[in-house]
Amino acid sequence: MNFDLVSPTTTEDLLRAIDEHRGRRFRFGAGYTDLLLDLEEQQDNELTVINLARLNDPSFTSIVHDGGEMRIGALVTASRIIADRKLQSRYPVLCQAAGQHGSRQIRHTATVGGNLCTASPAGDMACALVALRARCDILPARGDARSLAVSDFFLGVRETDLKEDEVLRRVIIPTDDGEVKTHSDFIKIGKRRSMECAVVSIAYHIESDGDDTMTRAGIAIGSVAPTIKYARSACEYLVGKRLSSLGPSERDEFAAKVVEYASPISDIRASAWYREDVLFNMSKSILENH
Repeated sequence: MNFDLVSPTTTEDLLRAIDEHRGRRFRFGAGYTDLLLDLEEQQDNELTVINLARLNDPSFTSIVHDGGEMRIGALVTASRIIADRKLQSRYPVLCQAAGQHGSRQIRHTATVGGNLCTASPAGDMACALVALRARCDILPARGDARSLAVSDFFLGVRETDLKEDEVLRRVIIPTDDGEVKTHSDFIKIGKRRSMECAVVSIAYHIESDGDDTMTRAGIAIGSVAPTIKYARSACEYLVGKRLSSLGPSERDEFAAKVVEYASPISDIRASAWYREDVLFNMSKSILENH
């Protein structure tokens, strides 16, 4: 494995390194859980890796709750998400997704930014962030930062909306400081119990008021389409209904609306029919026993 390594420690150094490598082959490295595998498979002596692991900028490395939003730096690891008490309380779906991301060793190094920028349709934390309607804060080498919904960040398998001279700085989750009840979790089905890439996954974050009426819903599905999908019509279907009063026909209708966003394929791990059937039953199950 042979490549040049650049290790900026400030954002200014990082943006300068990106600008200097414009038009040349370079990759970002942070936790390296995916990048090292790619480098082993694709030897490239002209490649430069811009190492983000030494970057010392809170906007990339911190978890901050500020007013109406939660900001999570792109270099925050899965383990830090699991351990954050505010995230545990407000967004169980994200903590559950982080907790199912690889092994304990991988969770100590794998980052939020890496999970997003890999753009796998099976991305665990990415699926949770889509359900939470999070936004990407993207920083260019020159010019102003831009914001983009995580659901729009993915263009295809391992393809994102990042331009050549841009880097993902953080993700931002909108928060409601009012008192709400949450029904929030991440479920994935795989061929093994642990360290498994999802065959089907669903992330959901549903908020309800004191009368048990759903006021906000976020549903995202993974591994059943080229990108993680936000099931908008299924979310809209739930708002205004009482979670504890949904009958079998309403749960079926909701599940059918979720499945509308799936376009699964058959591969060595599962058939398209199996993925769609499992997704339908998983979707129904999240509304049961409440």
